[in-house]
Amino acid sequence: MDTREWLVVNALPGVGAQRIAELVAQQPQWPQGWLAGLPSKAASALRLWCEHPTKSPLQREVETSLTWQSSAPGRTLLHRDHPAWPRLLNQIPDPPAVLWAQGDLGALERPTLAMVGTRRPTSEGTYNAQTFARKLAERGWSIVSGMALGIDGVAQQAALDAGGSSVAVLGCGIDVIYPARHRALYQQLTDSPGGLVLAEHPPGTRAHPAFFPRRNRIVTGLSLGTLVVEAAEKSGSLVSARLAMEQGRDVFALPSSLHNQQARGCLQLLRQGAAMACDPEDIVSELQHWASEFLPAPGVGIAAHRSATESAVEPLPDALLGLLSASPTPIDALVQQSGSSVSDCQQRLLMLEIEGWVASRAGGWVRLPRP
Repeated sequence: MDTREWLVVNALPGVGAQRIAELVAQQPQWPQGWLAGLPSKAASALRLWCEHPTKSPLQREVETSLTWQSSAPGRTLLHRDHPAWPRLLNQIPDPPAVLWAQGDLGALERPTLAMVGTRRPTSEGTYNAQTFARKLAERGWSIVSGMALGIDGVAQQAALDAGGSSVAVLGCGIDVIYPARHRALYQQLTDSPGGLVLAEHPPGTRAHPAFFPRRNRIVTGLSLGTLVVEAAEKSGSLVSARLAMEQGRDVFALPSSLHNQQARGCLQLLRQGAAMACDPEDIVSELQHWASEFLPAPGVGIAAHRSATESAVEPLPDALLGLLSASPTPIDALVQQSGSSVSDCQQRLLMLEIEGWVASRAGGWVRLPRP
């Protein structure tokens, strides 16, 4: 399915993320299989769009999102069939059908850890969030959170300041900055290398209390584990921890003083079986069961990446190579990400193929290892 079709599925009336995931698991053919599996109201809406798109109210939503994507660099509409779609989300029961993304998609290629906590951290909580985020970022990890006040924002800012990666998941439209006090952080996430902002709501959607618990399932679903830095006994961070456990992900909590009311939730999590983290190495060691698929090789991190970059003797002959990897990337994705025309991309890929840089494979183009 292409981007338009996923946007239509996302906009169908009366169909939620879990129902869409259940249909996807049946691998239905487009559109006949979807029409057969959808509730009657949604099926009627889809049939109208397929037969008379200009008469369908869904078409306006599709065109609005496509216009948003093409109106500025760094904007992407992610879905299951997009090469940059985070595979971890396919393991939760209700992944979003579409994610509006703005920033560096490379942030999704790194191992990910969610960091959450109170909006009113103590000085100790702030220091711990900064320290853990910075050290994990330096080891090549990407810090995922909700760009909220307090621990969320502190951790994300520390990761970016260390030259690392961070992903923010919003509880509103991708173009709505909430909270407004994090405007500078939002700009850094969308404009700086390693920063990325995601939203499951179309542009212009205002923040709503009901959106934030739904947002949290994406934060934890994107992540190999969730670290609760500092949280009170009745904290939204504990909701994130519960979601992570339900998703089969590891949950970590920092120990703290018995007299710190802002950390009583962490003590509660530890009593319930969360792993205690006293150092970032505790987290990395505990998550080694993901090593074969999601963790970097030993020694791979910011410093190693800089060293390898500085020691490279052969500059890349074409910027398209930076968009390719060992996994096939479709030509339409290259066109979208590079901002070039189809004919221009094809011509450049042909020259790179002749020079031994790339090869065409089933599903797209791959970058070849250099001797």
